[in-house]
Amino acid sequence: MDTDEQEKMGRMRIAVAGATGTAGRHVVDVAVEHGHDVVPLTRSSGVDLTTGDGLAERLTGVDAVIDVANAPVQKQAEAFFGAVTRHLLAGEREAGVGHHVALSIIGIDDVPWGYFLGKVRQERLLTGADQPWSLLRAAQFHEFAEQALGFARLGPVCMVPRMRSQPVAAREVAQALVALAEQGPTGRVPDLAGPEVHLMHDLARRFSRARGLGRRVVPVPLPGAAGRRMRDGSLTAADDPTAVLGRTTFTTWLDGVADGR
Repeated sequence: MDTDEQEKMGRMRIAVAGATGTAGRHVVDVAVEHGHDVVPLTRSSGVDLTTGDGLAERLTGVDAVIDVANAPVQKQAEAFFGAVTRHLLAGEREAGVGHHVALSIIGIDDVPWGYFLGKVRQERLLTGADQPWSLLRAAQFHEFAEQALGFARLGPVCMVPRMRSQPVAAREVAQALVALAEQGPTGRVPDLAGPEVHLMHDLARRFSRARGLGRRVVPVPLPGAAGRRMRDGSLTAADDPTAVLGRTTFTTWLDGVADGR
């Protein structure tokens, strides 16, 4: 490989679907730190991923797409993730993009819950496509503890699903996704989780205290198979010897939140 080819391989043009979200912001930061050109695929950049409007123009000259698009949906999750994935794959095919990198969630096969069903739909569309892809499943981010406080709230009382989680730093997930884009199509790679298993309602309480929110957190066991799987650790990598574990603990992340970092 000559010098020009090496330089071309070293510097990539990476489009990030959901570039302003919890994971997306970190993906953008890491990609820029690695010297890549970043193309945000967001509504603010003129792209509607659910319809495909504005997508074609943004994918011109792109080497890889990292899909971390997200929406706080339950009943519409399959429709949302299905539409986004279909439009991205179609746009990539037309633009000649050589690699689609997707982020999914650990354990979703066994948790028949709205949001997770949407991610399963996303995975099936991707793995069934005739385009080069890589897929990383990760545990919930540390930020999920804050999000859980808003799921069901009545005044200061927050009802948080009783679930076991192995939260991971969003930046570590972003680093893994950018590394996949640089490496090239790999298929499904080992799952990524945090270094510790926790109960989510405990983390929500700790977040509330750290931020001085004064919330009263009530753990609620969700019914049915989905609730059982959330409680039995299916959403963790505890029994997976092939999983990769991040280094940032929830305590370390929370200390940063308390310090305003």
